Amino acid sequence: MDVSTQRLREMRGLAPHAEYVVSTARNGLGEQPGSGCTPRGWHVIRARIGDGLPLTAILRGRRWTGACYHPEEVADQPRQDWILGRILWLSGCESGVNRGGRQDTQRRYIYIHGTADTEHLGQPVSAGCVRMAPEAICALFARCAVATPVFIGSRHPLSFPAPRRP
Repeated sequence: MDVSTQRLREMRGLAPHAEYVVSTARNGLGEQPGSGCTPRGWHVIRARIGDGLPLTAILRGRRWTGACYHPEEVADQPRQDWILGRILWLSGCESGVNRGGRQDTQRRYIYIHGTADTEHLGQPVSAGCVRMAPEAICALFARCAVATPVFIGSRHPLSFPAPRRP
C-alpha cells in the first residue's frame, strides 16, 4: 500500500493485479496507540470478517449490527466513521515496530475496511485504518486469505517478509 498516492496494489507475485483508491490516516503514519496514525511496515491479514454479509452491512466491534447503511437513515450522524461490508484485520510482522508492546497493530484494531465516506477516498482522512469503497473491499476480500502479507509505507518495500502465521 502506497500511502503517498493513497493506493492499495493487489499483487500476484511481483506483478500488480489490481489497484484500489484508499484513505489512510489524517494524522499520517505512526505506530503509537491513540495517535490516529496508520501503522507502517509489514503486516499480515489476521482475520477476515464479514464473509457473506450485504455490501453495506454496518459492523461494530467486528460484528454485524443487523443493519445496512442507507445515507438518508443516518443523516443525523455525519461524523460517524462507518465500517461497512468487510474487515481485513491486520497484525504487524515487525517486532518493536508494529508487533508487540504498545505499538502492536492488532491490539490497535487496525483494519482495511469498507467506508460510507467514498467522497474522500484518495485523501488521508481516516482515524488510522485503511478505508475502501464497499465494492472494492468486497472484491479484495474475496481474493485474500488469512496470512496474506500487506505492506504499508510511502515507498515500495525492498524485500518481502518471511511467511508467518498471524
